[in-house]
Amino acid sequence: MTAVAALIIAGAGSQAAYAQDEAGFQAYLGQLRQQALADGVTARTADAVFPTLTLNDRVIALDRAQPGSGSSSAIPAFAPYRAQHVDAARIGRGRQTYLAQRGRLQRIERETGVPESIMVAIWGHETNYGSYTGNFDLLRSLASLAYEGRRRTLFAGEFIAGLKMLDRGVTREQLKGSWAGATGNPQFLPSIYLRLARDGDGDGRADIWNSPADTLASIANYFANAGWRAGQPWGVAVTVPSGFDRTQIRNRLVSPRCPRVFERHSGWRTMAEWRALGIAPQGASLPADLVMATLLEPDGPGATAYLLTGNYRVILDYNCSNFYALSVGLLADAVER
Repeated sequence: MTAVAALIIAGAGSQAAYAQDEAGFQAYLGQLRQQALADGVTARTADAVFPTLTLNDRVIALDRAQPGSGSSSAIPAFAPYRAQHVDAARIGRGRQTYLAQRGRLQRIERETGVPESIMVAIWGHETNYGSYTGNFDLLRSLASLAYEGRRRTLFAGEFIAGLKMLDRGVTREQLKGSWAGATGNPQFLPSIYLRLARDGDGDGRADIWNSPADTLASIANYFANAGWRAGQPWGVAVTVPSGFDRTQIRNRLVSPRCPRVFERHSGWRTMAEWRALGIAPQGASLPADLVMATLLEPDGPGATAYLLTGNYRVILDYNCSNFYALSVGLLADAVER
């Protein structure tokens, strides 16, 4: 058999497999439509969307390529990630955004207690201040991921939430974003948009794609809803003394959410207790004595460590990654410095 013949046969086989998958997808859409209508989506929106949907194999492949939560692979050092995500260009654009939006930021912080710099840092990390928000058709992506079935309840729910966004007046063109369904400047999932997106400029719409005011108000509302405590920092860089006995601060709790993230944290201690253990701040002073914090050493003993307050957990609620949350906090500090 020639190589060309082999490629033709392989191509025919893949086309047949795709046709079978597409047929299965179209059959599943009938079930998904009934679910959407039962959940309150209008027939007008369903009639406009469902005939346009085709299976997107690319998003299924991207989802399957994600590392599992139970992965036992070694955790890399934080320093290279920090250099890439808290770099001079992102800090510079953050300061420009901070100054340009200062009036709005001050008003939103007064209303929510969420620091101006944290709002800017989230915007910077999610979409580089709106420079790239993703170009996947959200509804096609979410329907494809729901059909694939590994996390059907999650993605079917987000697909239906996307349809409800259309019922609220969001346009289909606006429903573009990441392959996994996040959209707009703050990269909200549709269900988060429905629950927490806010109108920050008074025009009656929560336009997280084009309006800086709506973007910042929505980010702040997310953080306020997740329990941000006004007047408390996210954390502080510290030095751990040589010979420090880490067994005395071991965390003996297992988190039901993102266990691999939280298992790297120590147990909780007050700032006064950390000070008594010899933990010293790098530059800034430690927060008030009674503020609770955990210790994280992202690059191991001998490198910069961090005492992390409950507000750090709020950043983790946005994206459950220590590297992400640390970088958001450090970018926020750099932006307002």
